[in-house]
Amino acid sequence: MSQPSKKDISRKYLDIQTSICSAIERADGTGIFIKDHWSREQGGGGLTRVLSDGAILEKAGVNFSEVYGKLTDLMRKNLNVDAHNFFATGMSIVMHPKNPHVPIIHMNIRYFELDNGTYWFGGGIDLTPHYINKSQASYFHKKLKEICDRHDPSYYPKFKKWADDYFFIPHRNETRGVGGIFYDHLSEDESHSKNDIFSFSTDLGEIFSEIYTYLINENKGKSFSAQEKEWQLLRRGRYVEFNLVYDRGTKFGLYSNGRTESILMSLPRDASWYYAHKVDDGSQEKKTLELLKKNIDWLNLQ
Repeated sequence: MSQPSKKDISRKYLDIQTSICSAIERADGTGIFIKDHWSREQGGGGLTRVLSDGAILEKAGVNFSEVYGKLTDLMRKNLNVDAHNFFATGMSIVMHPKNPHVPIIHMNIRYFELDNGTYWFGGGIDLTPHYINKSQASYFHKKLKEICDRHDPSYYPKFKKWADDYFFIPHRNETRGVGGIFYDHLSEDESHSKNDIFSFSTDLGEIFSEIYTYLINENKGKSFSAQEKEWQLLRRGRYVEFNLVYDRGTKFGLYSNGRTESILMSLPRDASWYYAHKVDDGSQEKKTLELLKKNIDWLNLQ
């Protein structure tokens, strides 16, 4: 079997974007993704698709990009590579629901290639519930383990730990949510061909709609109070802190002179910060904070 070209990979990611937008529109019921085609002066462009004020989703973005050109000194330093030109394509998703019982979800799949022949795949998916539901967190991790095990049984434990370490807010000493999987710099070796890794990347992209539609349907009918809505806005504030301070994709987009609106698509419409906010012992908010830790076995949590 021939290896996928960078154009093959880009076209597949664009197809997955289309499929996800259609599935999420059905799950939301009223929201429609608008299309925003954009170009990058230095080379390439993309398609940002955003849904606003749907029945379920307050703001959802599914971004596709294919950019290329010369590596700047800042990009070379950030990526720790020695090359002159690059090609990068990928798809990123963030969804912010209206109901505090529906979780935030993020996914990213991407491919990077240099003019010296080096290439790699990266990506990840993580779940950020405003209120952690243990059975739903377990469902999420089991679906990810199924995808990983289909390709390599070592993937899930390795990439789950990587996600715990990556989706972590050091200045808060808490994870962003219940984690998921994260991987980077995957390229062919004695055990995995380029096709194998590409297939893993696309399988992850294609499972997204099933996972999030399930979580929407499990939670969309739950009532919520003003206090729970306030807590949701505070948790969104933590999400903003991570994305603006630590997220590699945000940094790469800004370093590569990417399109600012698309790069910051991941931010919620509304968020809150209260000074020295405290939660009550025994409250659902406190119970959620107690589970925002690394190395939790979500597959078997009671």
